[in-house]
Parts: sequence; C-alpha cells; structure tokens
Amino acid sequence: MKLCQGPNCHTYDTKDRLRGPKGMKVPQTRRRSSFYYLGGNACDMRCQQDWFHKFGEQAVNHFGRLTQPIKLEERNAWHKQYDWDSNYQNRFYVYVNQITREQRPLTEAQYNDSNYDLNER
Repeated sequence: MKLCQGPNCHTYDTKDRLRGPKGMKVPQTRRRSSFYYLGGNACDMRCQQDWFHKFGEQAVNHFGRLTQPIKLEERNAWHKQYDWDSNYQNRFYVYVNQITREQRPLTEAQYNDSNYDLNER
C-alpha cells in the first residue's frame, strides 16, 4: 500500500481519511494501492498542488532549471505518431517532423521503444 505524498493530506476532512476505533477516529493520510496524481504519488489534485507548492522549487533546482529557452528546430522537431489504414484495420507508424512535415516509417517495436529517438539534441 502506498501513502499519499501530499503534505496536508491528513488535514482534509473526508470520511475515507478517518481511521481508528469507534469514538477515537482521527484524520490520516490516505493509503491506497495506486494513485492517479503526481505520477502515482498523490490521492487527488489538492494534494498534488500542496506537494508542488512545498517542493516544486526544490525539484526544479535539483533536476535542472532551464536557463536558456529551448527552440524547436528542424533537427529536434521529430515525434512519433501512428495512423490507421483506409479500412481502419491496421496501424502504421511514422516519425513526423513538426516543421517540415517529413515522415519516416517506423516499426511497431520502434514506436513502442521509449529509448528510440531520431531527435538530435
């Protein structure tokens, strides 16, 4: 079971946060097998927002603050895409350049491989 990482989760008044024996129930951080917010670490958008307000600045500094704008250029404008054939029976996969609209064919394995990349950064 995972605990919600929202720093104020235990302060929100909801029935599912109340835990303990009858007459002595106290609000506690939510505990679930999976969450849908903050990459699977927060129980709702409020807790996600609380986490970001408390730790967002630290996270950006730790993982790398941008100091220069990133520009979309021909060399880094490639992204994966798929479409269906005219009968909607089969998919075909391509890399598409957002600037030139050039397309390059991909296999399904290349499309599904998160490390396969044409971008030249």
